[in-house]
Amino acid sequence: MPRMTTDEIAAIPAFTADDERHMRRALELAAHARDAHEEVPVGAVLVRDGAIIGEGWNRSISGSDATAHAEIVALRDAGAREGNYRLPGSTLYVTLEPCVMCAGAIVHARVERVVYAAADPKTGAAGSVFDTLISPLHNHRVAVAGGLLGEEAGAMLRAFFRERRG
Repeated sequence: MPRMTTDEIAAIPAFTADDERHMRRALELAAHARDAHEEVPVGAVLVRDGAIIGEGWNRSISGSDATAHAEIVALRDAGAREGNYRLPGSTLYVTLEPCVMCAGAIVHARVERVVYAAADPKTGAAGSVFDTLISPLHNHRVAVAGGLLGEEAGAMLRAFFRERRG
């Protein structure tokens, strides 16, 4: 597969009705993380050919596992369902811009596209702080689109942390 240029990545259409539907599911999972597990409200949905093949929400606190971010949980779920850790042709919808750890896993899984809601100005790895997800140095290119339902996701995260800090 030939590498995509930065211009080609930028030329990919932003959001569709399906994108919004899948991001809304990711927001439901984020709310579930917050309400049922007292986790940081981040949800992720992995889709291929219009079907959900993996889902996840943050489980780091409840699982005492620093790697149990929503993206990693969704990748693990999809890998188990598909019988393969490589997930070409898939799109990952996540309510918060992936961190460096998650970005590395996304690249290794050969995810085609990432759509995130809220940017992460502290640890975002899709261009906010780090360029891990969009680095031209990788042997796999991931198309990235951010901001879909970002206000809603950001408000959920801000309210969670405001409540926790009391």
